[in-house]
Amino acid sequence: MRNTFINTLCDLAAHHEDIFLLCGDLGYSVLEPFAKRYPDRFLNAGIAEQNMTQVAVGLAREGYNVFTYSIGNFPTLRCMEQIRYDICYHEANVKIVAVGAGYAYGPQGVSHHTTEDLAMMRVLPGMNVCVPADACEARAAAEYMASHSGPGYVRLNKSGEPLLHDSTMPLSLTPGKFLSVREGSGTLVLASGAITALVLAELKESGEHWALWSAPFVGSYDQRTLMDMARTYTEIVTVEEHQLNGGFGSSIVEAYNDMYSQNLLPSMPKIRRIAVPNTFIGQSGTQDYLRKVAGLTLFN
Repeated sequence: MRNTFINTLCDLAAHHEDIFLLCGDLGYSVLEPFAKRYPDRFLNAGIAEQNMTQVAVGLAREGYNVFTYSIGNFPTLRCMEQIRYDICYHEANVKIVAVGAGYAYGPQGVSHHTTEDLAMMRVLPGMNVCVPADACEARAAAEYMASHSGPGYVRLNKSGEPLLHDSTMPLSLTPGKFLSVREGSGTLVLASGAITALVLAELKESGEHWALWSAPFVGSYDQRTLMDMARTYTEIVTVEEHQLNGGFGSSIVEAYNDMYSQNLLPSMPKIRRIAVPNTFIGQSGTQDYLRKVAGLTLFN
């Protein structure tokens, strides 16, 4: 997923001369193609993510569409003050790319477990939060962010994600829209990010004929789509590799509650949220192992 995003960004930079890439002294074996093709539009800011963010804003004010790249918590949680005041308050054209969503860097421990970022990023005014589920969505995310003006956040897994969509067919992303991964009835599962592949595998193994949709954006959902979902399915299940508090599932509940309070829905749909149970998983291990420890499964 990360390679696809960067390779797509590299190709897009040939036609979008405003694209500028910053990194925090990492991404080796991933960022070299961009650095070699566009040395004047690439900068390694060193292990100084807050400075990197401020440099990005300065470049954006000079007309660049700037992408910052680092591991999980480092370009996000470590830089929240700079993101809030410098990027979002000034509506700067800066896209934050965090690789290693959830437990992708599980062996490195809690410091590398990216499980609170969605809650923090989606609350910021003007922040466009994108969570691709596979390489096809990562490519479409790069294309969207290359043409979108304003703050953006892209949450990527590390690597090795199975394809969920036909890679031969063009895919475009629109904020507020969902992508169908599997047709079904009764229950609709809405999944965010790379864990969507695990959900699909579970559904196939279980024999349940539930529908599965990917949510490549968090927030600003299309109300007509939400109303259709509530009418069509008896239950909605949200799945994410993130804390239960404040994440993707919370955004769905909030959207439905607001619609219900505005008399746009006759009743609240039944919503079940699957996420990290609001606790630190103080263990190191593979992503699959830590997902199991956190109870990220449809069927307990």
